[in-house]
Amino acid sequence: MDFLRPAGWEDALAAKAEHPAAVPIAGGTDLMVEINFDHRRPEYLLDLTRVAELRDWEAGAETVRLGASVPYARIVAELGGPLPGLARASHTVASPQIRNRGGVGGNLGTASPAGDAHPALLAAGAEVEVESVRGSRRIPVDEFFTGVKRNALAPDELIKWVHIKRATGPQEFSKVGTRNAMVIAVCAFGIALHPDTRTVRTGIGSAAPTPVRAAAAEEFLTAALAEGGFWDSGRALPPALARQFAELAAGACNPIDDVRGSARYRSHAVGVMARRTLGWTWESYRAGATAGEGAA
Repeated sequence: MDFLRPAGWEDALAAKAEHPAAVPIAGGTDLMVEINFDHRRPEYLLDLTRVAELRDWEAGAETVRLGASVPYARIVAELGGPLPGLARASHTVASPQIRNRGGVGGNLGTASPAGDAHPALLAAGAEVEVESVRGSRRIPVDEFFTGVKRNALAPDELIKWVHIKRATGPQEFSKVGTRNAMVIAVCAFGIALHPDTRTVRTGIGSAAPTPVRAAAAEEFLTAALAEGGFWDSGRALPPALARQFAELAAGACNPIDDVRGSARYRSHAVGVMARRTLGWTWESYRAGATAGEGAA
């Protein structure tokens, strides 16, 4: 196994063009496990730790441009305001040591159905900016996952930035695991309210071959909130509405049985998480709306 260590981004792109099979490594929190257990033995490793811009982030008026190698620990500490869903998901990742090494770019590159960042990115509405010596392009996160541990990257492309819409409303993330830390999710659910567009987005992890959105649940809730005047009134949601949302979210799952959980349990748990996270986000929205009326 040869080790390539470019000094900067342009060198990294050139190395990837010359060796398309080279596997990028930054945090290495997923890749090193596979190598140590001899599940993977790439011909080349492409070390990106010297590429400084991958560890930067920048907040604009509408989006945050997140470097592929910004560690989860910094997302938790620095981006809880503009990206609350991703910050909550980042807080659940493994251990403090891994949160100080791993980043969203590696999570996306691995494209595991159980990646903790994926439901939050789907719910927030993110785009993945990738680049090669041929140029750059943006891939909507909904289109990024193409199969189990497969993504839309071309062989010569690397992930540089993730563009994530700043939160305009409450966001939540929840996951079920066999213990409280250092665990791969049995299943996970993310939700984001977008009052600016009066829409709702979701993300489901570890309950289908790829991370997915609960499209039918989103459409139902978006329509119900509009037709019932809930955005303007800030009224409590009827329990029947929350139950229907949860059932539709569970219906979006296509899980498997494995050592971490049964397919039936995963679908049930996603429904429970959908109902609970909807309750939490809506109560936060109501509290914010009430505070705004008081200030007015």
